[in-house]
Amino acid sequence: MEQGFTKWVILEYSQIIRDIGKENLILTSLPESTTENDIPKELLDLGIQWTTNEVNEILPAGITSDKLCLLDPRAEIELQPSDVNDFEYFIFGGILGDHPPRDRTTELKVKIGCDTRRLGALQMTTDTAIRTTKIILEGTPFEQIKFIDYPEIRYSKHEATEMPFRYVLDKDNKPILPLGMVDLIRKDSQKSLDDFF
Repeated sequence: MEQGFTKWVILEYSQIIRDIGKENLILTSLPESTTENDIPKELLDLGIQWTTNEVNEILPAGITSDKLCLLDPRAEIELQPSDVNDFEYFIFGGILGDHPPRDRTTELKVKIGCDTRRLGALQMTTDTAIRTTKIILEGTPFEQIKFIDYPEIRYSKHEATEMPFRYVLDKDNKPILPLGMVDLIRKDSQKSLDDFF
């Protein structure tokens, strides 16, 4: 993970913890200099687990690389519901969420040496990738999940932003976004170019 937590990342990881539980998420490979003071209060309050150690350094005794699955958009095999029987840990990384992707996942794949699966060909946000994995492991094949690609997030009659990712649709056929994300997108859209420098 890169240094620091953007508001976007805070919202995504907060949503992941709400979706799968704090006991099921561990942020690894944070910069060595990271201390608890560097972790946003919102995430600490939700009980986030984090470490500066690499994934392979924190595995419980007896867990070998054949029980690890790295989610990789370049993998040849789609994640299947039956994979729940083969893997105990699912790794989301390099860094998800970059657009365009920078393929840091390949570096991680070489380092860990575990099996890979993919979640379709289009890039997802981190929370969407984890949500999709959970849905599949609970028994729904990827092909049966309802997605929307590059949705237009409309926050007023005259204002909208197209998101360059794939999202899972909710029961009302709306993209599932982290709580607070639409407000963040709106605020970002109101910034001038000077605000980014």
